[in-house]
Amino acid sequence: MRIRRGIVAYSAAVADLPLMLPGPYADALLGALDVEGKIPRALEALGPLAGRGVAVVGGGSRELADLAGVAGHVTRVSAPAGPGSLALGVPSESVDAVVARWSAFDGADPRDLAEADRALRPDGRLLVVHDYGRDDVSRLRGDLPAYGLWSRRDGPFLSAGFRIRVVHCFWTFASLEAMTAFLSGGFGEVGAALAATLKRPRLSYNVAVYHRTRGGAAQPTG
Repeated sequence: MRIRRGIVAYSAAVADLPLMLPGPYADALLGALDVEGKIPRALEALGPLAGRGVAVVGGGSRELADLAGVAGHVTRVSAPAGPGSLALGVPSESVDAVVARWSAFDGADPRDLAEADRALRPDGRLLVVHDYGRDDVSRLRGDLPAYGLWSRRDGPFLSAGFRIRVVHCFWTFASLEAMTAFLSGGFGEVGAALAATLKRPRLSYNVAVYHRTRGGAAQPTG
């Protein structure tokens, strides 16, 4: 572990990816995921995060690097073992934002929301990134709660005071051959079948940024 520019940095890319893959395929996806940087720009727009104190839940090295030149101070917090087990380990009302990409707030458990609210200052922001679906990537992963229930008006996020911004991203590869090798090797027959339908070396990938102010008051931006 090393400390640099106010960030606690770990060597493992814990929460840089939305799913678990074997080493070489994880590395390939890390290089292909959101090369345009749309996710960090959305987080900044909905925060903001610039110059502020941020607690990052389960953040990997890439996520920490994205924030290195933006936030005033970033604390990495271990990802919870499961819903309801979030423990930020920071004083009450001590951070301006809590950010989690794929690694926490699965289904917006009220106990996890209460822990985030405890740590946030009165106008603090909770920003949670999960898959949204309706894209090429969802064809690889089957039926997930994130693709339906979580984004409904009566679902766990919107009913808890969150608003949602959908960010239209891509997994972008150097060539069709590289993409096909990745999909076939990482996802087997399902991946090979998807690759055969694509004309360009990229997959559409939509993420939902669920955002709210401490206590459930959402900003009037969607």
